[in-house]
Amino acid sequence: MFLDNRQAAMDGLLEALADSLDYYQDNVARLRNDMREALNPCFEERRQDMRLLQQQARRHLDLLPRDADVERDDYLWLWSRLKSFVVNNEHVLINELLEQERIIMQALSTMMTHALPEEIEPVMERLWKNCRATIRVLHQYQHQKKR
Repeated sequence: MFLDNRQAAMDGLLEALADSLDYYQDNVARLRNDMREALNPCFEERRQDMRLLQQQARRHLDLLPRDADVERDDYLWLWSRLKSFVVNNEHVLINELLEQERIIMQALSTMMTHALPEEIEPVMERLWKNCRATIRVLHQYQHQKKR
């Protein structure tokens, strides 16, 4: 079955959200306690909104869930760990998390160019605000390290 443009955009967004959550979960132990406490609420909210968006995508867009790309997840984790040997571990992790946010916001922007069912709009807006809040937290810790 081929996806139409709107389904493909939603599929890309759901994949970006899942990748972000997987990456965070795989690397949460590498974070300092205070940073983990600041980011955990952001990622828990994202997890809930992603589940809701998956349900809505199935109901309104006839989009069936896909399996995660395990090889890609393994590659991202390995690449991040290798960079940590060369550069400060926390610096690498913050930059990788910021890149995940950029990818999600790009996917959200793409999705927002399509006609959306009314029920999906509030979830998309919450996800946008969630990304902005996560970016603010990450920048706060990134600037603390520079001082």
